Amino acid sequence: MVIKTFFAGFGGQGVLSMGYTLAYAGMLDDKHVTYFPSYGAEVRGGTANCTVAVGDEEIASPIASEPEYIVALNLPSMLKFENWASPGGVIFINTSLIEDRPTRVDIEVVEVPANQLANEVANERSANMILLGALAAKTGLVSAKAMKAALSSIFEKKKKVRDLNLRALERGIEFIKKAGG
Repeated sequence: MVIKTFFAGFGGQGVLSMGYTLAYAGMLDDKHVTYFPSYGAEVRGGTANCTVAVGDEEIASPIASEPEYIVALNLPSMLKFENWASPGGVIFINTSLIEDRPTRVDIEVVEVPANQLANEVANERSANMILLGALAAKTGLVSAKAMKAALSSIFEKKKKVRDLNLRALERGIEFIKKAGG
């Protein structure tokens, strides 16, 4: 089975880093993966999104027409992409920046105050890793061990950034566990 996850937000929110980390963790878990980034010409402040497919079989296409999971870091992303989710899918929203809620009734909404939680453990720039931890804990798509190992490898030469991101990832995992999974 192949599961597709779509990440969306403003450039500079770490959207592409989230996707890359998930794809790397999938490889560490010996799964097939694809990573397909997309961003506007303006990058920081413009739109950014990426699709990650993770599966136990070969992946025919990296394009996600109906992803099982969507992670929206801001309101424009939620509004634009909520209809992309497959029926029965899950959308993770950053309630620190999104006051509205998806209008669809055939998807599950996971509300995570990512910026608030990031400020509690590190700083606001780690909100993306809070949401990534929440995704990992809620879905089991990749193991927490692989996610931590991926982050450690990606930021191997940047100890402060690595440690900050690991704390944020762990806080996202804890948030979902406390919320009942």
